[in-house]
Amino acid sequence: MPADSHASHAFATLAVHAGQEPDPVTGAVIPPLSLSTTFAQSAAGVHKGFEYSRSGNPTRQNFEKAVAALEGAKHGLAFASGSVTTATVASLAGSGSHIVSVNDVYGGTFRYFTKVASTYGVETSFVDLKDPESLRAAIRPNTKLVWIETPTNPTLRLVDIRAIADIAHSFPGVLLVVDNTFMSSYFQRPLELGADIVVHSVTKYLNGHSDVVMGIAVTSDDAVYERLKFLQNSIGGVPSPFDCFLANRGLKTLHLRMKRHEENAIAVAHFLESSPHVEEVIYPGLPSHPQHQLAKRQQHGFGGMLSFRIKNASLATSNAFLSNLRLFALAESLGGIESLAELPVIMTHASVAPELRAQLGITDSLIRLSVGIEDSKDIIADIEQALKKASLVA
Repeated sequence: MPADSHASHAFATLAVHAGQEPDPVTGAVIPPLSLSTTFAQSAAGVHKGFEYSRSGNPTRQNFEKAVAALEGAKHGLAFASGSVTTATVASLAGSGSHIVSVNDVYGGTFRYFTKVASTYGVETSFVDLKDPESLRAAIRPNTKLVWIETPTNPTLRLVDIRAIADIAHSFPGVLLVVDNTFMSSYFQRPLELGADIVVHSVTKYLNGHSDVVMGIAVTSDDAVYERLKFLQNSIGGVPSPFDCFLANRGLKTLHLRMKRHEENAIAVAHFLESSPHVEEVIYPGLPSHPQHQLAKRQQHGFGGMLSFRIKNASLATSNAFLSNLRLFALAESLGGIESLAELPVIMTHASVAPELRAQLGITDSLIRLSVGIEDSKDIIADIEQALKKASLVA
């Protein structure tokens, strides 16, 4: 499929075909896996587009093209993890600069900004961006990046991407970065709403099978792409060709998986709302979510992630619920075909300062679920029996 034909095809067609041109030598409809670390040159400095695999690899390039097409972007850059994607994109800010981040951010991103970027002279302000106007007061003369997640992890607060983009771009030189991991390219495309860069932990929904650790950044800004491409090569945090091959294979069923994740999450959310053991359900697809209308406006669906609070729960109650699950695995990460449950206060968000966790509502009673693609009746039955057993814990 020629690159210039991407705009005329629907998402499902792009997922199958973008970056997937048949091999010109053999005609193989699945491009071969290129494990080579180096590439022969016909003369010094004369090559076929590839020199050394850190700088560029055919299998990685195919994956980068595919994700860029799904996000409606011109360029994609793959990295060895979501964390190194964050570090590389944050490097755009430079020493002596300032980043504004949404306060309810993934624990690993919070850790990087506060424990690593800060040592290189980059200061980060964590701001509640529920009201987009809060951004205006937070931006300083040296602000270079605004970093948001929406929905946020793990409390599923939403940020109005278009409003934040308009405010950020009213200040010269400020770029908006959106972590789109929770929604995936299928349910949300931030570039269409004014974002400059979109990042994903490919480990999650894009790959979808819990067997690859990767990240990716996409942009349609040529100058930003050239800077990120330089950093990708210079820092060198690139994924292996085999991981790119696996992730590209996962990407081809993204539209099918995301539909099932959402169907199941909606069923679970309604069940939890009806449960006498549950105090609160946090899912943007529910009318009870305070930002449900924003979710309907800027998303193309509601995704497979939800959080909830067990009624009158202590840490012991939450642990009893988690230890009695049989279908769900008690594990970090998300977005795989299997259902996962975790306790953010101890697991994914343990690196966030306790006082900030309390302020955000990341408490001992908050459970995060990544709802898989199993049969919804089995998923609900597992949650129900675990809740009943947890309710017996004083």
